[in-house]
Amino acid sequence: MTNRVSAPSTDSFDQLLVWLNPDREQAGERYEEIRRRLIKIFAHHGCAEAEDLADETISRVERNVQEIASGWVNDPVLYFYAVARNVRHEYVRKKPPPDMPPTPDAEEAEREDLCLEHCLQRLLSGDERSLVLQYHEGKGQVKIERRRELAQRCGLGQNALRIRIHRLLVRLRPCISECLAQASN
Repeated sequence: MTNRVSAPSTDSFDQLLVWLNPDREQAGERYEEIRRRLIKIFAHHGCAEAEDLADETISRVERNVQEIASGWVNDPVLYFYAVARNVRHEYVRKKPPPDMPPTPDAEEAEREDLCLEHCLQRLLSGDERSLVLQYHEGKGQVKIERRRELAQRCGLGQNALRIRIHRLLVRLRPCISECLAQASN
């Protein structure tokens, strides 16, 4: 699932954590638990891209946290579940029927790859590029295990690794959007 919406800011991520729990350590643990639950929910419903859908759900909540947090009186996890339900419905509607092969737009995918490569080279150091690329390798359980190993190699917890990747992607997204806009003109 490709996220083409503008990237949330680091401030919105911090606000999300504060909404989950004022204590940053507990907020991080809560974030991890919510993410794990979302992955299980999507996997239970047969979504092949459970991790990506969980990340999309979290990104949507993060983008709206400023408006939500002040008036929300229930447990924040309930809001995540409501957003996840919408994300799952969108996924099911967009998913091609099993008997029809997907028809990707090869030209658009190539443009996206070129813009990604350009922005990775332009904005990130070699170590940062390597970290981002390794983080996104694989699918399903292999991807989960690789991320766990990557966090250990970096001497980070999984949440700290996710936060580091998130911040790198926040730096990349404006460049990629600009590049794609120029390529389509």
